[in-house]
Amino acid sequence: MSPGIPQAQIRWAGPRALLIDLESLDSVLAVHARLVQHPLKGQVDVLAAAQTVLAVFDSPTSARTARTSIAALDPTPSEDTRLTGDPVRIEVVYDGDDLTDVGTLTGLGADGVIEAHTGQLWTAAFGGFAPGFAYLVGENESLNVPRRDTPRTAVPAGSVALAGNFSAVYPRRSPGGWQLIGRTAARMWDLDRDQPALLRPGTTVQYVAVREVIEVADTVKEADTSAENDDGAGPAAATSPSLEVLSPGPQSLIQDLGRPGLSDLGVSVSGAADAASTRQANRLVGNEPGDAVVESVLGGLSVKAHGELTLALTGAPTPTEIRSDTGNRPAPMCAPFALHDGESLHLDLPDAGLRTYLAVRGGIAVPPVLGSRATDLMSGIGPAPLTQGTVLPVGAVDQQLPHVELAGHAANADALAACPANSLRVVGTPEPSTLPGELLEPNANTPVQLRITAGPRQDWFTPESQAAFTAQDWSVTAESNRIGVRLAVTDGQPLERARTDELPSEGVVAGSLQVPPSGLPVLFLADHPVTGGYPVIGVVVPEDLPIAAQLPPGTTIRFVEMEP
Repeated sequence: MSPGIPQAQIRWAGPRALLIDLESLDSVLAVHARLVQHPLKGQVDVLAAAQTVLAVFDSPTSARTARTSIAALDPTPSEDTRLTGDPVRIEVVYDGDDLTDVGTLTGLGADGVIEAHTGQLWTAAFGGFAPGFAYLVGENESLNVPRRDTPRTAVPAGSVALAGNFSAVYPRRSPGGWQLIGRTAARMWDLDRDQPALLRPGTTVQYVAVREVIEVADTVKEADTSAENDDGAGPAAATSPSLEVLSPGPQSLIQDLGRPGLSDLGVSVSGAADAASTRQANRLVGNEPGDAVVESVLGGLSVKAHGELTLALTGAPTPTEIRSDTGNRPAPMCAPFALHDGESLHLDLPDAGLRTYLAVRGGIAVPPVLGSRATDLMSGIGPAPLTQGTVLPVGAVDQQLPHVELAGHAANADALAACPANSLRVVGTPEPSTLPGELLEPNANTPVQLRITAGPRQDWFTPESQAAFTAQDWSVTAESNRIGVRLAVTDGQPLERARTDELPSEGVVAGSLQVPPSGLPVLFLADHPVTGGYPVIGVVVPEDLPIAAQLPPGTTIRFVEMEP
């Protein structure tokens, strides 16, 4: 009879995710493999970590049902849960800056470190930190070394490193605190491959010492947003409708609903920070919910129409102006409107909130990367941030429409006959904003409320801090971004832990409130890392994440706990 997994080891990580505590890395790999090979109903993603498996589902109902199924899983490793095939061979030049120090720390000397590193097989346990970054565990603990006291601000791509009982290869140039022992030309992450990540959980690796390797470029391939033709004629030669960026403002990105299901590769879902406003903008212009839009922070975005276009603006309410040779006019919020050929749209600073979304009928048609057009700022995947002169192609619109409305033309038969074909659109009717009244009409005496469920590591905090977390107000700091909302105490105390030991890295979902040693929570948003090493005290419910994404610095918030 299968031993199963005790219910006490299956923790809620928000209303749609379960964090499974396991006794060993072998059990982690076994449970992960069973969930990958035999997905549960509604399973969206599954992520292995050092001592846990995170399973994410499409709804609270699916997560509740899965909890019972997971409790019946056998965590015992078996042949059917191990990957087959020869080990991946990674050639290494052992000349890392920390090789001598590692030799001293282990007592093996530099030559002994090389012998120990190449003399055992390594197994990819889990991903995280960056796309293609895999934590490899060896057959023994002879190379168990601490991280550097001071992390490097930039570790070159291809660096081979050690930390704790893990080995890894940095897939791209990034900050890091691991001990560097060598370098390799192996491409850990390549979007041109069918499987971009060289290593996935369960893959075995054999390191091989060599004298020389070809250097790995410190770049990550991104999607092309230049809209150039295959013949190299450039944007000006394009005949299909498009939007030209005159000014991107402080930050403007292409976003859709993201790329779920890739956390094992170190790739977060990303996508629009305010998914509700994104869906609304697409709905208003008659697009599919997941079509690509422009996400603009703090206004300043200006675009010019090439062709007859239908647009909609949602999210943070923003004063706007459409400029043309015949005069200027305002553009509405949360309603479709026409932007005629040669006209330009200009966004001012929002009256409330942070992020305004611009949708165009047909969607922004830049090439997708891993199934999505979203820009992930943390991993560098997807289109580059918009710059002046960027031309965004607009997707084709089906002209065989059962119902059309005039987009900015007089509603009469003559105007309909004279209207260019692609200015006829199926569009929505004006809607109210998705933002709550507390944001639209800020009141210092009324904190914005965010609903949470207890985090998987709530018990890591003192009873007093658990109570204070929802009893006191918090304020949004200016250091917040798409990775997370950083909080400060408005009138109270930072949170204190009941446990002081280090938490092994484990999977986290958007909405997780991770608490570093400062005691000041960070609320993870769209571009958060797939794993985290600080305890999560609570998780904002998915329905309230769009509100969290619109909180400007200085906003006061209050957390309200509810059952998963």
